[in-house]
Amino acid sequence: MRSKLVVGNWKMNGSREANAALLDGILAGLDGTGADCAVCVPAPYLFQCEQLLAGSAVAWGAQDVATEPCGAFTGEVCAAMLRDFACRYVIVGHSERRAYHGESNALVARKAKAALDAGLTPIVCVGETLAQREAGETMAVVGAQLGAVLALLGPGAAAKIVLSYEPVWAIGTGKTATPAMAQEVHAALRAQLRDCNAESAENVQILYGGSMKPENARDLMAQPDIDGGLIGGAALKAADFLGIIRAVA
Repeated sequence: MRSKLVVGNWKMNGSREANAALLDGILAGLDGTGADCAVCVPAPYLFQCEQLLAGSAVAWGAQDVATEPCGAFTGEVCAAMLRDFACRYVIVGHSERRAYHGESNALVARKAKAALDAGLTPIVCVGETLAQREAGETMAVVGAQLGAVLALLGPGAAAKIVLSYEPVWAIGTGKTATPAMAQEVHAALRAQLRDCNAESAENVQILYGGSMKPENARDLMAQPDIDGGLIGGAALKAADFLGIIRAVA
């Protein structure tokens, strides 16, 4: 049976003082029940997370990774650097990266491969815009996004990713897909994983990334193919983040 995973995406938020208070609150409130958890933080705060979270039940990771291992790529952060800070996860293909930085499906696939090659677990994000959903294109869009990753990684490596469905229209808008709407897409994504690697598709965690909060987390994660959440705003408040983690229990 797949374990549940709740990952906080801090986006471009934080300060050393605020981070310490947030992480202290999370650590103090963990009671061993509910989901596994992690935080994906801005690169400047990875050292702080390593110092505060080492030996705890909270894993940590980054929000992006370069496709290249090292070299003359000013401003980029390669996977080996993330490993230096003991990262376990790295988010790739978040809708904000796709929209604001022009990241293509092919580029996201290369980032996922770079992460895996360095021993990191990529959290591969897929999702449709409101216009695409209203046009009935949801399955085609997310299928193409995941398909590019599976084609590059191949059946063996594809079993090592975490997947996150994030309907773009439900990020930071207060709107949330109903549990049934989310489950429909999650089930389709798992079927696509099954076509790539039938043996391991049932073990791949598929997170929901569209405005999950304590009030709706239980109903969402009760769906058979929703294995946790990639949490934005609610991850910046210890009580809310802990509430989502405990919703599994």
